[in-house]
Amino acid sequence: MQGGQQGGQQGDAVTMVLSLMPFLAANWPFILAGILCFVTARVTIAPSFVSSLRRRGQQGQQGRQQHLTPDQLAELPDEDADPDASDEADDGPAPSLPVDLEHVALDYERRAVEDMAARARSFYELMDRRRTVRAFSSDDVPFGIVEDIIRTAGTAPSGAHTEPWMYVVVSTPELKQQIRDIVEQEELINYTQRMGAQWTTDLKPLRTNWEKEYLSDAPHLIMVFKQQYSLKADGTRRNHYYNELSVAIASGILITAIHNAGLVTLTSTPLNCGPALRALLGRPANEKLTLLLPVGYPADDAQVPDLKRKPLEDILVRL
Repeated sequence: MQGGQQGGQQGDAVTMVLSLMPFLAANWPFILAGILCFVTARVTIAPSFVSSLRRRGQQGQQGRQQHLTPDQLAELPDEDADPDASDEADDGPAPSLPVDLEHVALDYERRAVEDMAARARSFYELMDRRRTVRAFSSDDVPFGIVEDIIRTAGTAPSGAHTEPWMYVVVSTPELKQQIRDIVEQEELINYTQRMGAQWTTDLKPLRTNWEKEYLSDAPHLIMVFKQQYSLKADGTRRNHYYNELSVAIASGILITAIHNAGLVTLTSTPLNCGPALRALLGRPANEKLTLLLPVGYPADDAQVPDLKRKPLEDILVRL
C-alpha cells in the first residue's frame, strides 16, 4: 500500500513537470534573467546590506553605551579583544615623546598694562616698515646673524611638537647661480604658459617677471622645507601632524626675525622648481620645498610698490 502511494506521488510530480514544459519553453529568457539578477544580488548587494546592518547595530550599541554609567561601561566586553591574547599584549604605538616627559614651571613675566601697550605699539611700528624687496645688495651678512634668525623661527609651535621644518641656507655663489638657473627656467614657462593672462596681468603693477637677479645678488638664500614625516630611532615613521600649518607659522616668525634683525627678504614660492631644487641640495624624499627667501641688505637704489595695507576695521571683528 505504501509503495503504491509513493508511485502515485512520483507520477503526479512527472505530470506537473510535463504540464510546465510549455510555460518554461515560452518564458525561459525571462526566467534566466531572473536567476542572474538573484545571483548578482547575493554576490554584490547582500554583503553590503549586511555590513550596513552591522554598522547600524554598532552605532546603536554606542548610542546606548553613552547613557551607561562609567561602572557599567567598564563591565562591557571588549568586542575587538583577541580571546587568545595574553595580558602582556601590545598596548599600541608608543608616543614619540618620552612617556615620563617632565613638565616645568612656565617662564613668564607679567608686565604692566602700560608696558604691554608700549611694546605692542613699538613692535607694530617696526613691522609696519616691513616690505617685500626684489633688489638686493651683495654685501655680506655675518652667518651668525642668520643662525639666530633661524633659531627664532625654530621657536614656532608645531603639531605634537614634531617641528616639521628644515632650513637649508645657500651662501656660495656657484650654488646660488645654479638655483637661479633652475628657477628662471621654470619661471619663464610659468609666465608664458602656466600662470594665465589674469595672473600675469595682476603682477604687472609689481614690476616682477621671470628674471630673478636677487637669487644670485643676495648673500644668503634660505630654503624652507617642510618634513612630512621623520624616522624614529627604531626606524619607524613619526607622523608630522599639521606640517603645512606648522611650517607656515614658523615661516611667519622667520620673516619677522629677518626684519627685526635689520635685513630684508622676499617670500618666493618657486612654482614647479621643488623636485629639481631638492635634488640639487641633496634633500631626502620626506622633505618638500615650500619657500625660498633671499636674505640680505637692500640695494642702494631699491624701490618698492607704494602699497597700502588694509585698515584695522577691515581685518578685525570683535564679538
